[in-house]
Amino acid sequence: MTPADDGHTFITRFRIPRRMWDAYGRVTERLGTDRSADLVNHVRVAIKTHGDDRDLTDLAAAEQELTGRRSRKGGRPPKTPAAPARPEEEH
Repeated sequence: MTPADDGHTFITRFRIPRRMWDAYGRVTERLGTDRSADLVNHVRVAIKTHGDDRDLTDLAAAEQELTGRRSRKGGRPPKTPAAPARPEEEH
């Protein structure tokens, strides 16, 4: 059962040996990506390959959620006010 959408990306935990996680980070960096993006892509491929109609419907909804989040990325105001501009020094 899927928990109610609370407007946040779900965070999960899993166990993996530290050396494996570190090696995976180096590999994905060399591939020009990061672990999170690579894991999301792996999950996406697994669902497309092995998912039933419900899984594919959930994937489509999740893709829309990701698209919405990415469109807002960088468009929000900073959490802390920016430092005031310094007056130019007089010569």
